[in-house]
Amino acid sequence: MAFTDFTNLDFDQIRASIKDYLRANSTFTDFDFEGSNFSILIDILAYNSYLTAYNTNMVANEAFLDSATIRENVVSLARNIGFVPLSRRAAKANISFTVLGLNSSIQTITLKAGIVCTGSLDNTSYIFSIPEDITVGVSNGQATFSEIEIYEGTYLTKTFTVDTSQPNQKYIIPNPYVDTSTIRVKVYNDAQSSTSEDYSSVNDIVGISSTSQIFLIQEVSDEKYELFFGDGIFGKKLSNNNQIVISYITTNGPAGNGASNFVFSGILRDNTDAIITSSITSVVTNTPSQNGDNLQSIESVRYYAPRLYASQRRAVTAGDYEAILPSIYPNIESVTAYGGEEMMPPQYGKVFLAVKPKNSDFLAQSTKEFILNDLKKYTIAGIKPEFVDINVLYVELDSTVYYNSNLSSSPDSLRNNILSSLTTYSNSTDLNKFGGRFKYSKSLGIIDSTSNAITSNITKVRIRRNFEVILNEPTKYQICFENRFNVNDNRNNNIPNIRSSGFNLNGITSTVYIGDIVDDSNLSTGTLYLFSYESNKIVKQIDKIGDVDYVNGIINIDNINVSSTSKLNNIIEIDAIPHSNDIIAKKSIYLKLDIGNSDISMVKDLISSGENASGSRFVPESSYFSDSKIRN
Repeated sequence: MAFTDFTNLDFDQIRASIKDYLRANSTFTDFDFEGSNFSILIDILAYNSYLTAYNTNMVANEAFLDSATIRENVVSLARNIGFVPLSRRAAKANISFTVLGLNSSIQTITLKAGIVCTGSLDNTSYIFSIPEDITVGVSNGQATFSEIEIYEGTYLTKTFTVDTSQPNQKYIIPNPYVDTSTIRVKVYNDAQSSTSEDYSSVNDIVGISSTSQIFLIQEVSDEKYELFFGDGIFGKKLSNNNQIVISYITTNGPAGNGASNFVFSGILRDNTDAIITSSITSVVTNTPSQNGDNLQSIESVRYYAPRLYASQRRAVTAGDYEAILPSIYPNIESVTAYGGEEMMPPQYGKVFLAVKPKNSDFLAQSTKEFILNDLKKYTIAGIKPEFVDINVLYVELDSTVYYNSNLSSSPDSLRNNILSSLTTYSNSTDLNKFGGRFKYSKSLGIIDSTSNAITSNITKVRIRRNFEVILNEPTKYQICFENRFNVNDNRNNNIPNIRSSGFNLNGITSTVYIGDIVDDSNLSTGTLYLFSYESNKIVKQIDKIGDVDYVNGIINIDNINVSSTSKLNNIIEIDAIPHSNDIIAKKSIYLKLDIGNSDISMVKDLISSGENASGSRFVPESSYFSDSKIRN
């Protein structure tokens, strides 16, 4: 009898297969496999087969980008389709300082590459450096270094001598903490030469000639980086005895974010190469250090590598833009792109980009201009990319949680555990991104599974947008939720479907709020009005200030002249009850679960606790929101 079942990979299954095979052989028909010493040999065979099957499976997994788990293998597979993972990125700060009391014979001052400042953060000092020299002119005995960008990390150099007798000579930077954007390469004719040629980093060979002074970077083992130079066809070929001097900055990544107090520690030289010892003003911090980040994760490499390959570095479809943008600006947490034909009304010939940067909610205008300028080499004629600011949509929960008091005597502890579980979910990949989705059933399950003392929960959902108003200036606003609203016909009861926080208008003494009245029985559109809330009654102040599209989740506010808001930072909060408790982040919507504004109430389950087994005193919580008219 031959083995015919090759699907058994578990040890016990393999062991049973071997026994069945031996029993079918007449030589071993009288053996007691459970009691004989022969069972030890069977166990050894089974263990050997099990380990071989496991190792074979793991090796096979490492051969594919989707299933590989070892970073070197993931990077190698991504490299086969032309993708280079992002390196660590140094936190960058912007500073200015002035050198005073300079001799009239000095014409220029050069800040040498290397350490410039030390910055303090959380009782820890960090070194900040620049990757290349910066030279400024001298005027009236002083030299001003303005808007200098400094990088957190240590400036290092590595020298290689080209040896053409070694056909496989490698140029590997011997440090795994390099920010590759700071790599600078100079090539000298030989060790005695005083003149050099600067080589530039490129991502592809488009437009590269046989004389182009370029190099390419790729990640190799142990998170180190190897440099490749031209072969005389694509890029200038190096000659024997050339000296390659590679300078770079090694960084602590995100640990350097937030430094704002800097002390000058750099080296200054004048146009005669003499060291400057004149007085230096205190360093002025224009922008604290930010945007430091870790090495691109394996998950991110898996996601972006095939998409960038599919785009062929050409921005044609919306997906192409989403794949290319992170390679232009690495400090992207999430990105979405959609065509103008999806807008209302359609805007043909445009593609809209929304980007959520790390450590911030919005891109600076200068960053947008930089990205758009770099995108020009990828975009096709006739398509104009435009940035739109992200619209953060907050999901708030109002949950009543029933618990068995026999299994937990501390409802406060249970509540804290629920908040901890929901916070973990709020940081998950379901949310905090464009195209994210709040899954209602999942949130219910998270609450119930927090403790076996929890018997059930009734959870209601609201969605909220915050919009910043311009004070003392009549302004129109459009607030997009991109999710359908739940609507009650309130033409007879004046209970708003839309709620807002309070604010004040020029010309009205009372604090006012935004409310709505549906237009007709179709419940598809409504009219916005302003009211004050006096003695628990609605007092209309302005009958119409805009309209609401309940189906598409769009609120349009006409010119209002706001003088102040009850919330900080000139913010008005506006919320609604969604038509579906599953919330989708569409277009420029960025989804967040707001734990801080969610309400978790603990209620003793009298039935499960045995205090009222008949349930006669059990009053269940309503599954619907109460008729609240304003947002506190």
